[in-house]
Amino acid sequence: MSFLLSMMASADLRYELTCSICLNIYTDPVTLTCGHSFCRICIGDMLGAQDRSKYYTCPECQVKFPKRPSLERNKALCKMVENFLCVHPEKEKVKVFCTYCLHTQIPAAKTCLLCEASLCDTHLKVHIKSAEHVLIEPTISLENIKCSIHRKVLEYYCCEDAACICVSCSLAGEHRGHQVETLIEASEKKKDELRDILEKLTSKREEAEKRFQNLQELRREVQEKAAGVTKRVTAMIRGIREELDVLEKRVHTAISREEEQVSLRVSDIIQQLEMKKEELSRKIGHIEELCKMTDPLTVLQGWKSHSSDYCDTEEGDNADREREDIKVCASRHLNTDEISVTLHKGLAGLVTGIKRLLNVRADELLVMNIASGTLLDVHNASHMLLDVETASNNVAILDDFKTASWSEISQCRSETPKRFQFYQVLSSGSFSSGRHYWEVEGSKSGGWRVGMAYPSIDRKGDKSGLGNNNQSWCLEWLDNKYSLRHNSKITSLPHRSESQRLMIYLDYNSGRLSFYELSDCIKHLHTFTATFTEPLHVGCRVFMNSWVSIVRKKMV
Repeated sequence: MSFLLSMMASADLRYELTCSICLNIYTDPVTLTCGHSFCRICIGDMLGAQDRSKYYTCPECQVKFPKRPSLERNKALCKMVENFLCVHPEKEKVKVFCTYCLHTQIPAAKTCLLCEASLCDTHLKVHIKSAEHVLIEPTISLENIKCSIHRKVLEYYCCEDAACICVSCSLAGEHRGHQVETLIEASEKKKDELRDILEKLTSKREEAEKRFQNLQELRREVQEKAAGVTKRVTAMIRGIREELDVLEKRVHTAISREEEQVSLRVSDIIQQLEMKKEELSRKIGHIEELCKMTDPLTVLQGWKSHSSDYCDTEEGDNADREREDIKVCASRHLNTDEISVTLHKGLAGLVTGIKRLLNVRADELLVMNIASGTLLDVHNASHMLLDVETASNNVAILDDFKTASWSEISQCRSETPKRFQFYQVLSSGSFSSGRHYWEVEGSKSGGWRVGMAYPSIDRKGDKSGLGNNNQSWCLEWLDNKYSLRHNSKITSLPHRSESQRLMIYLDYNSGRLSFYELSDCIKHLHTFTATFTEPLHVGCRVFMNSWVSIVRKKMV
């Protein structure tokens, strides 16, 4: 088998290293700008023949070149050819000529094993056509087709010793009494075996090619998704920056408006104070003049005529001072209430928009993050074990406590309040907070359900089944398709199943239970949303000839 694989690999490599012009192994390979390689002499001669035309073409892909392309030596291909020839040296083809054409060398058409001579077409026509005269392809070496002991032609194949033998070996030699076949019969049987092997290898190669193509497609999808996510994030960040710029301008406008209003109030107070200063200065000047006068009559008459103004001024001054104090106190600080409201409303709107954008691809990003191990607070719950105390007597639990299968024979377990009446089992552990994921695998035959359930779920009757009540959520596999169940409501999924291996993700605090199919690529099937009020247990339900298993998986 390994020899055959080696031969096939060698043939494939030889094909890759063959010049499409001369059909031989490359000699000094060169590569055109289109990417195809040829022997330097081969492509040089072909391009030379195209010198008189207006353009040059590649003999492989017919790409046209406006001018004669330069020939770049392909060093990597040269090295590959050198290594290949070291392992598989090219054998010089030996020409076999007719034994009976003595004066001229005529190529032989056949070689007779009995005559030990090679014959051209002319001598072959007059050759004796009897069974003893076995004709083969022309050869100059007859040693490999003769028995090394009896020096007779190898005509038979010993089935017991897997060896080619002559008639003497079969009748009187060490192979006497063994089952023998003619070389043609044995060769045809061996060819049949090789065809079976070739068919299997071809099937495996096609399968490998399909997986290769699927992985290539998956890598392309991942790259496209990553590019799309990058584009969306860039647009989101750009939008946030633009919104922040608008918000900044709006807040700056509010600040400027408040500053202007305060400045106007302060300017009005300053103007009033300047007028009051002028009035006081006038009164001070009048009193100073009265104080300088020597005539008592003038002093008394002057004071009498203005005394009422001074008394009114004193009372008015007290009232003015109180009003001014109020105005000054009111104008001392900016009114930041409006500014704060504008700022906080704008920021709240931005946060809401960001959350909305992030939630659009939450499931996709979740799967990618779990697969890459970047979500450190998401716990791998593949350690969960099934609780035999809850298992129905028609459910067999394997020794690893991770696999539940339908059993035709009753397990004869004792009746307890926790035990289900029909085909069902819960896990021993539960979740009451945090984010968790685990993988399950189910049989392709039969039917089964997997999901989550409260410990208060009924244990008997039709309402005890997973998804038949408002205390459980599950995904059902039946008749080669998936469906969803909760509170006796059944929803069929249009998704065409490719695998019975699933990943279940639980975000208890956010009230999300998601199911993903694990095939060549991860596919989101459905997400239940609810407000969980009790701890959640893993639940499995199996029908006739089916099984479900929690996959033991190491952390990424």
